[in-house]
Amino acid sequence: MWQVIIGTALAAALAVLLARHAMSTARRRKAEPDRLLSAAAAVLDAPRISAGMTAGTYVLAGRYKGHNAEVKVVADTLAVRKLPSLWLMVTLPGTLPVRATLNLMMRPAGTSSFSNFDHLPFTEPTPHDFPKDAVIRTDDAEHMPDLKIISRHLALFHSRYGKELLITPKGLRIVLLAGEADRARYGVFRQADFGDVSVDPLMVTDSLDLLIALRQDLETWETASS
Repeated sequence: MWQVIIGTALAAALAVLLARHAMSTARRRKAEPDRLLSAAAAVLDAPRISAGMTAGTYVLAGRYKGHNAEVKVVADTLAVRKLPSLWLMVTLPGTLPVRATLNLMMRPAGTSSFSNFDHLPFTEPTPHDFPKDAVIRTDDAEHMPDLKIISRHLALFHSRYGKELLITPKGLRIVLLAGEADRARYGVFRQADFGDVSVDPLMVTDSLDLLIALRQDLETWETASS
């Protein structure tokens, strides 16, 4: 009899704990977009924060210095032998006068969940003035943008945070490391917990300023070469 009572009480207590944990997780997930992006939203005009198309992605969209801008946070848990990473993808969409895609990736190691770098067919020699460990790929080596122009806009890639620069006829993108999962929690529980990380507004403005300056240089280059 007592065993039944104790077993029932333990089961009820466990059910309460699981319910509280589920409610806490749900509240945290609901608050996640604002927690990650609300500070960065202050640097954009008419900012809008929303959940992305896939789990663990959140999007901030708005205007910056007259340009449409998108800031996306992506949790990458697929990398092997590495801590899960939180990537910041800053995009300046809009038609560009370039005829080829150029992708600069720092320290490529296996497939990236946020990039098509591995699918580009041609690898180009890396100029000596580019950051160490940079690899350049393109879909059209004859028509890709002049690397001398690109070299003027790589300041963020001389730190550990710069990961990718993408130039396409449809726009520009820079990818930076925004955070890494807690090593202890991931090692024990295999949980990608990024703690209280939020997107640094300065990281967003630095990225957008870089992309705007790069866009202007590419437009000038295309006008001069046509």
